[in-house]
Amino acid sequence: MTIPQNTDPVTDLGGDSVGGATSTKPVGREGARVDIAERKAWYIDGILAFFVALILFGIALWQFIVAAAALEAGDGGGTRMFLAILGLALALMMFSSLTIISPGDTKVIQFFGRYIGTIRKAGLLMTVPFTSKKKVSVKVRNFETNELKVNDADGNPINIAAIVVWQVADTAKSVFAVEEFEEFVAVQSESALRHVATTHPYDYAAPGEESLRGSTELVAGELADEVAARISIAGLEVVETRISSLAYAPEIAQAMLQRQQASAIIAAREKIVEGAVTMVENALERLEEKDVVNLDEERRAAMVSNLLVVLTSEAKVTPVVNAGSLYS
Repeated sequence: MTIPQNTDPVTDLGGDSVGGATSTKPVGREGARVDIAERKAWYIDGILAFFVALILFGIALWQFIVAAAALEAGDGGGTRMFLAILGLALALMMFSSLTIISPGDTKVIQFFGRYIGTIRKAGLLMTVPFTSKKKVSVKVRNFETNELKVNDADGNPINIAAIVVWQVADTAKSVFAVEEFEEFVAVQSESALRHVATTHPYDYAAPGEESLRGSTELVAGELADEVAARISIAGLEVVETRISSLAYAPEIAQAMLQRQQASAIIAAREKIVEGAVTMVENALERLEEKDVVNLDEERRAAMVSNLLVVLTSEAKVTPVVNAGSLYS
């Protein structure tokens, strides 16, 4: 049985013909990316243009009044009416070219859908007439991620959150390369935080490893690099990042607390024993230097045992006085 082949040409974005059918350019990743960069738009100071537009509007209004009176009197007035319409058109054109920009803001200028540039200077300015002007803030912004539940490098569930400080660097990319750049920052920041958290253990790192709790500055630096790489496509840059919340998940928090307590107790006992041994050594050396008493091996061992018990015991020690001989 022969299956009929579809001979209709396949039409894609590229429109390139290969082997009788129309092949396509890739849609994902590189193929659909908007290749645009910020450039400076034309503008001049708008104060003078504003007053010129007011004067033109006033002249046009006066010409309309005079032309209307001339038409009522049957004395012509067609020329004055033409001048009035021309002056009004020029005034409206100049008014449409005016824009006000506050410090910390920019205006992305489009002329019938075509990007013609960005204005970063603050104040009243005049640019190309009949253009749309989109305000884009370049102020530094804070974004705090939700508290995410992820598994660290050892597989332990942890809760982690971070603060990302960012700003718009390329206004053209932020407007045209992504749909909503603020939402883009939020999603990419949480994605980067998950990735970084899974590459480090929460605590008790092996030699050569860095833990989330013990190396917060290093982790914050890795997170900043990760977020910056992800949001650069949208013309955004990271100022800094900080870990704002870090803890074991509630289901294992109690067990991990006991582990930490046990580690702390062991470390404390090691310190106590180390200090007690040093004190016993110093005591025996001073007794021998002062020639207070001559101790044989058995008496030395008894004294060491008694001193270690006194120094390392957690309870109050009650001394027992031996009135007889050690050997009886």
